Amino acid sequence: MIHPSAIIDPSAAIDPSVDVGPYSVIDADVSLDEGCVIGPHVHITGHTHIGKRNRFHAGCVIGDAPQDLRYQGEPTRLLIGDNNVFREHTTLHRSNSLKEDTVIGSHNFFMANSHVGHNAVIGNHVILANGALVAGHVTIADRAFISGNCLIHQFVRVGTLALMQGGSAISKDLPPFTIARGRNATCGLNIIGLRRAGFSPEHRLQLNRAYRLLQRGGERLSLRQRLELVEFQCAGEAVRTFTEFVRQSRRGICDDFSRNNQRESAGFDTDHA
Repeated sequence: MIHPSAIIDPSAAIDPSVDVGPYSVIDADVSLDEGCVIGPHVHITGHTHIGKRNRFHAGCVIGDAPQDLRYQGEPTRLLIGDNNVFREHTTLHRSNSLKEDTVIGSHNFFMANSHVGHNAVIGNHVILANGALVAGHVTIADRAFISGNCLIHQFVRVGTLALMQGGSAISKDLPPFTIARGRNATCGLNIIGLRRAGFSPEHRLQLNRAYRLLQRGGERLSLRQRLELVEFQCAGEAVRTFTEFVRQSRRGICDDFSRNNQRESAGFDTDHA
């Protein structure tokens, strides 16, 4: 079902089962697998490969050039998995380098006016609510929830099952299972998300203990010392996921809001301390 007003380049690889709505444009070098539905006024461009059963609502722009002054028109790519939903006016940009791709996993939900920048990597079962802005080179792990009008700075990592409260902004890494609040702060664990994901009470208890030791531990202890304390006192695969994420951070991690308040009252710059 291709609307007569749609414009599709003859070299685009479109599965016969794909529906294309009125006034949509699909350029050369685009491939669409079976079962995709393209709504009205959608533009899909660039070297973009789209998997099965993806749905694009009105006004989406998918695979356009990265917003990077260094980009010189190279045939960079955007790769999209299966069973994603892209609501009205979602924008996804292809990468800025042939060495990397912009990658979107499967079973994700991108609400209206959300944006994913170049070289970003989005996992599976991720939700971006209305107006969420994800900058270039960001990595978002599986089952994260990015609420409305949130901002994620370039090169930031968001851990699995992390959640950002509406309007929050981060320029540091957000550890797995935690909730972002305000600017570069956390306010506890994503308990509801952990329950829905099937984490047992014992696993949630161990994670809560790990969070308190790491994020609300003594001010005189360094991050390395707090990590060692967590690894000594807490057990389980989820705790290991939590501590490994923190150890691998290059930008630093979002601190608990109580620690942020203490640092601000002491005159520290919480973004760079």
